[in-house]
Amino acid sequence: MLNIVWPIFIIISFSFAIFSGNLERLNSSIFESTADAVNLCINLLGTICLWNGIMQIANKTSIINKLSKFLNPIIKFLFPELKENKKIQNEISMNMIANILGLGNAATPLGLKAMKSMQIENKNKNELSNSMVMFIVINTASIQIIPTTVIAIRNSLGSQNPTAIVLPVWIATICAALAGITATKIFIKLSKK
Repeated sequence: MLNIVWPIFIIISFSFAIFSGNLERLNSSIFESTADAVNLCINLLGTICLWNGIMQIANKTSIINKLSKFLNPIIKFLFPELKENKKIQNEISMNMIANILGLGNAATPLGLKAMKSMQIENKNKNELSNSMVMFIVINTASIQIIPTTVIAIRNSLGSQNPTAIVLPVWIATICAALAGITATKIFIKLSKK
């Protein structure tokens, strides 16, 4: 669908620029945007490397184990089908920790690893298990204590207070997670009837 929408937007933009006499401004904005995109990628790369390095160091220490133990009751509540599978619980907790720290890029491979492990345990390979559905909902809501990516973007764009987004992010992600978890639990119960 996007391979249709984006070309339409580009054609409309160029047509409007030609008819309004702003073709030169369009050309200059294209080159400015590409330079801004490269600078943003460099800034994000530094942030991603920093937090991925911190996650690797934390993984070698007992911090991750302590955080996993803290998340264990929550994981058991959210994923009752996985009570006996410590490997998948650890993979889920690593993904949740990365999301909580705002490390979406580190959370993605961890989430894929957890989904792959859950698919191996899934009895019906053509349908998502309840645990897989819940995991998708939690990843989509992605509760974040430190929204590092958003802060890095705001900082790179010259925000006066890049961390001002923290409280609204807490509110939005917690509300999204609670709504998603509640709806998923309800639908899981309804599907069992």
